[in-house]
Amino acid sequence: MSQFHLSRRSPDEEFPDLGRNYTWMGRILTPAMYRRQFHRCTNSGVIFDDVIRPGLEEPGHWSGPVSVGCAAGDAESYILFCDFFDRVIESHHGHKITSRTPESDFNHDNLKGGDDLDRSYAVRCEVSVVRGVEDFCFSTHCSRGERRQLLTLARKALQRLEEEEALPGRLLLLQDLSPEQQRELNLNSPSASQLRIGVARDWPDARAVWASTDGGLVVWINMEDHLRLVSTRDDANITEAFKRLYVNLQKLGGFYRELRHPFTWKQQLGWVSSSPADVGTGLRIRVHLRLQHLPQHNRLQDVLKRLRICMDTTESPALYAVSNAATFGLSEVALTQLVLDGVKLLIAMEMRLEGGGNIEELVPTQK
Repeated sequence: MSQFHLSRRSPDEEFPDLGRNYTWMGRILTPAMYRRQFHRCTNSGVIFDDVIRPGLEEPGHWSGPVSVGCAAGDAESYILFCDFFDRVIESHHGHKITSRTPESDFNHDNLKGGDDLDRSYAVRCEVSVVRGVEDFCFSTHCSRGERRQLLTLARKALQRLEEEEALPGRLLLLQDLSPEQQRELNLNSPSASQLRIGVARDWPDARAVWASTDGGLVVWINMEDHLRLVSTRDDANITEAFKRLYVNLQKLGGFYRELRHPFTWKQQLGWVSSSPADVGTGLRIRVHLRLQHLPQHNRLQDVLKRLRICMDTTESPALYAVSNAATFGLSEVALTQLVLDGVKLLIAMEMRLEGGGNIEELVPTQK
């Protein structure tokens, strides 16, 4: 069952056209590398063409951000195709893979200044993390049966979280939600790309969302990953959002271990899921900032690069989402502190520009 006898030509005949591909996959993949990967297949049937399909479907644009352009079909993909994945991970995250176990730090007491962001600028914050579950294929490759079993595991683990930790919440199956309810949960229909690469197969079968009664903690099940936990706060208190996320993540991790399906961990990479962009910590810290002057400044992109953070537009005018650019190479607390310090500097720059001043002396040296 693991080996599929596809009708394919030679590696040289099958090599994709990467002439206008602006992903990391497109930059890194060579005919020689493709030949080395071509006949390999994981035990669950993932071949190398499955891995690079996302980048072929979405080749990117020369002026846009560089995406990884690939996805792991299962945890074994990171081992079997390591000479490819390691280069993508190092290029995307800007950090060398070594034999050392990635550093980990969930202690929110080590965060400095996460509860004092200027509310005139910081509107809200969101801290999220993705996790893969051991012994299951990832979203691009898993079967209907696997997806349904993952939902069953999540239901059991979340029920224990509710009962043992006194955390009331409700599990909602997507197939039971009306369009209005889906909009309230900020749930978008699958994109054409997600359908093409298999992430949204059989939608919305076995997809669900668990939401705490107060709405501050949400768990997405079988969306783009096995699990995605999201902690949000409207007071932009990143420390409290981080604390709530990781306290409950660690408890869920314990329940999954007791169910004999722990979260997926690789010695040199840390936590892994479908995308190489999320290896290491799987952590995303996002702060919504109200900015008027800084987004138009000609030094902004240079500042963001030096701070190792990203800034994207939102649906609201003059509201921008600032987040970490990488998830690998730093601990959870260090990544969160990186975003915190960056946000405070962006706010200081915005205040300087509001007063007609110059921000040159605030521009950080290259980190």
